Amino acid sequence: MEIILRQDVTDLGRAGEIVSVRDGYGRNYLIPRGLAYAATAGNKARVVGEAKRRGELLVQQKSDAENAAAALANVDLTFTVNAGEGDKLFGSITSADIAAKLAELGHTVDKRIIDLPEPIKMIGVYKVPVRLHADVRPELRVWVVKAG
Repeated sequence: MEIILRQDVTDLGRAGEIVSVRDGYGRNYLIPRGLAYAATAGNKARVVGEAKRRGELLVQQKSDAENAAAALANVDLTFTVNAGEGDKLFGSITSADIAAKLAELGHTVDKRIIDLPEPIKMIGVYKVPVRLHADVRPELRVWVVKAG
């Protein structure tokens, strides 16, 4: 059975592609969940329009992400914290803390797109990437300094 994917499906294909699957998989799983529809002549014509709209949307999203990246490129965040021996922090700085500090400066960024692999637990300067788009990843400079 030939189907047209409406969304990306892992190990099968990307949205808008025409793929061949077994009848049961297409009829009982993909089509009822809205992941695909049958590859009829009318639906194939509809794919062309959807691909055009999706392309325009992706260009707009990338443009918005590049504008946001330009605004974030010059941002330095400074956290003044209490630290003990060996410059180890009492607590840690997480992506939520970074998002809150950015919000104070007028940059609205979701904490889930701040790519901090683990919380910051030492005094120092860190470069923290922000995943605004698949192709746009600006880096913030985060300064962690000892109080007092």
